[in-house]
Amino acid sequence: MSDRIEHQEILTLLPHRYPFLLIDAAEDYKAGESIVGLKAVTANEPFFPGHFPGNPVMPGVLMIEAMAQAGAVLMYKTLDVRPDAATVFFMGTDKVRFRSPVRPGMMLRMPVSVTAARHGVFKFKGEVFADGVRAVQAEFSAKAVENL
Repeated sequence: MSDRIEHQEILTLLPHRYPFLLIDAAEDYKAGESIVGLKAVTANEPFFPGHFPGNPVMPGVLMIEAMAQAGAVLMYKTLDVRPDAATVFFMGTDKVRFRSPVRPGMMLRMPVSVTAARHGVFKFKGEVFADGVRAVQAEFSAKAVENL
């Protein structure tokens, strides 16, 4: 089994869609352990015209969301559930640090690892690297909740 998750599979694993789908693919998937989310940041991102005009910078909260989406892919695959059966909800963040701005044309690599998993709650540690430079680091948690 390949450890790479292509865009088409991401679309089957996450309920997110444009403009809020913030990962393109993933690699180095290890069930219950880790994943690396990938995103090509283009000049066409919908947030750039307003953040900031003439000086486009990806909002930090969206980088955290991109990491969380990578974590959600890891959870959906590890738990073997699909978005039509359960939704992975972001629960919180801790120890967030913004280190470097992300601009159009950069490639994001987001290694995310599980630090704990109990009773359906996963805790993660993650980072965002933009063209090899650390842009964000954070700890975060999420829970899979059955859909009604």
